[in-house]
Amino acid sequence: MTHAEVDDLRKNVESNPLWYHTIELAPGIVTPGWFDLRPIVDGLPWPDLRGKRCLDVGTYDGFLAFEMERRGAAEVVATDIPAHSEWDWHVRLRAQGGERLARLAGPEKGLGFEIARDALSSRVERVWCSVYDLDTENLGTFDVVACGSLMLHLRDPVRALEAIRGVCGGAFLSAEGIDLALTLRHPRTPLARLDGVSDLLHWWTVNSAGHRQLLLAAGFRPQRSSGLYALPFGPAHPVRRGGVRNLSAALLRRALTGGTGQPNVARLATPDI
Repeated sequence: MTHAEVDDLRKNVESNPLWYHTIELAPGIVTPGWFDLRPIVDGLPWPDLRGKRCLDVGTYDGFLAFEMERRGAAEVVATDIPAHSEWDWHVRLRAQGGERLARLAGPEKGLGFEIARDALSSRVERVWCSVYDLDTENLGTFDVVACGSLMLHLRDPVRALEAIRGVCGGAFLSAEGIDLALTLRHPRTPLARLDGVSDLLHWWTVNSAGHRQLLLAAGFRPQRSSGLYALPFGPAHPVRRGGVRNLSAALLRRALTGGTGQPNVARLATPDI
C-alpha cells in the first residue's frame, strides 16, 4: 500500500465509532475491537472449509466471515440485523435501546464490516437478515455455518438455532460465552443464568453443558468441542474494576480457561433432524 492509502485506511478505521472485532486490515493497521479472536481462532473446532459454501450468522464487523474466506471457502455469506433497534431489547430498553446504541456505535449499522471488507479486498457478501428469519428460500443451504457470541443476546436461542439448522446442510460451528461458575458447580447438568433486565443485553448465559443441550434441543448433534477457553478482550473493551474479589475471579478464569477474557466454549455439530 502507498502512504496515501495507509493514511486513508487509518482515517476509515478511526471513522467507525465502535469496533466489536479486532481485525488486522494491513501491516500495522489493526481495528480497536472490544474482543480479539486472533489468539484463539486456530483452536476452534473448524471443519474443512476448502471449496465450501459458508455462512456467518450475526457477523458484526465480519471477523469469522473473513476467517472462513481465508481458510479457503468458495463462497461466504454474512448476515446481520440492519438496525440497532432490531436487537432483542428487553422491555425496559425497548423504546430507547436502539437510540442509545446508535450514540455509542454510530447511526450506520455495519460500517466496520464495509471498511474491513474493502481493506481486505474480500468477496464476502453481506445480507441484512435476523437469525430468526434465516430460510432456504432466500439464502439456500450452506455446507458450513458459523455463529459466535450471539445466543446469550437472544430472547429465544432455541428458535434461532432451529433457524440455523434449517439452512445448514453440513456442519455448524457454535462459539458462545458461558457462565463459568455454573460450569464449575454443575459440569454435567445443563443450566442457564437469566438476566433480561440489565444494560448488558444478556438473556440466557448457559454453562458448558447448557451450550451442548441448546444444540441438542435445536436438532443438532455435537461432534467436537474446543473445551473452555478465554475470548480475549480487545483494546476498546471497557476496563474492568479492580478489587480483591475481581482479581481472584480473574485469576480463576486464567487458571481454567487460559486467559482473563470472556469464558467461552465452541462446538462443531451436524444437523440431526
